[in-house]
Amino acid sequence: MTAPRRFRRIVATTDVHSAFDDAVPMLARLHAARRDSFVVDCGDFFEGTGYYRLGQGRIEQDVLVRLYDAVVPGNHGWVHHFEPGLHDITVCANAIDDETGEPLFRPIRLVRVGSRRVAVTGIIGQQAFNAIPADQRAGHRVSEPVRALRELMLAHHHQADSWVVLSHSGFDEDLKLAAACPFLDVVFAGHCHSERPEPVPVGDTLVLKGGELATGYALAEPMGVGWAAQVGSFPPAAVLPHELAPVRQAVDALREELRAPLGPLRVPYRNGPLDRRALLTDVADRLHHGLGAEAVLLNETALRSPELRTVLTRGELLAIEPFDNQLVHAHVPEHFATAPKALVAHLTEQAGPVVSAPGPLPDRLPTVLTTGYLADAYLGGRTRQAGIRLSQAVRHTLTDGDSR
Repeated sequence: MTAPRRFRRIVATTDVHSAFDDAVPMLARLHAARRDSFVVDCGDFFEGTGYYRLGQGRIEQDVLVRLYDAVVPGNHGWVHHFEPGLHDITVCANAIDDETGEPLFRPIRLVRVGSRRVAVTGIIGQQAFNAIPADQRAGHRVSEPVRALRELMLAHHHQADSWVVLSHSGFDEDLKLAAACPFLDVVFAGHCHSERPEPVPVGDTLVLKGGELATGYALAEPMGVGWAAQVGSFPPAAVLPHELAPVRQAVDALREELRAPLGPLRVPYRNGPLDRRALLTDVADRLHHGLGAEAVLLNETALRSPELRTVLTRGELLAIEPFDNQLVHAHVPEHFATAPKALVAHLTEQAGPVVSAPGPLPDRLPTVLTTGYLADAYLGGRTRQAGIRLSQAVRHTLTDGDSR
């Protein structure tokens, strides 16, 4: 009979984004850490590479259920957190059913770490929640994180000595959260897509974030009357333990499919990290002229920036455009139809930097060609499909023409 696990520390990952090409160090380290660590994730474990697109989340789900004790949902992979197994380990204090007002997930996990009774909970920020595709979050809403955490603390203060939050809100938001909730001991951060090499103290609360894309971790453990924390990189590992052989086999099978060549890259895109803004500018110009769209608006966050060599592979294309965006003609809300600069500013605030064509934009924009995500989340809805996916436009832009 297996002895019960005794936890000495909490180990956290974040924003893995299906990065399984070089995930052996992470998987091996977490498997070993489970002997004495409570293993958690701060969201966005799904989506970002061809492993997700081809595997439809099965590898990610298997890894999370095998290796993790608690996870908070992110804006990527939201729907998977309602599936059996993963739903059981998902914690979130502020995600609510819009009709009933009931929590969508377990609000809290009570565990013993060292000699402490620790309350582990999670929150997802409003901006991250709004980034979930509209059809996936229909009937759901989030409450204000500070209020949700205060109410949770009042309900469970007699059961816990320490409070730990898994946050999918962004590091700057987590600093504000720590200042507003001084009863928190540790906030593990996610969603911010920036390096944070050291924990940041906010009063007696430590805010910290591990490396993204399966490169690193954050760790916290009770020390004296408080907590000690650090971030680190996963040490090299050549092999996985036999218990994880099914994961390795699934990754290897998809890796072969992802190596399939799609064509030689055009010279400007060879041998270096992809400049996604330059690529989107080329794509927008092609779509404007090729499809006869009066205007094209695309957000930079629709693409990623992997290293490229001389030939585009299927895996690289799916890493560049991991979200399978459909291009659509969308209505522009009336108050923006005659204010293109205000429209671009609005989209930039909500979804990140925007690339547009032509330049300058027409004075009046009743419709634009854009992604289904922007149309459904921030514009007036779709008018019709454009008959092409963003990935197709990206592929042709990267490979068409003189490749010498």
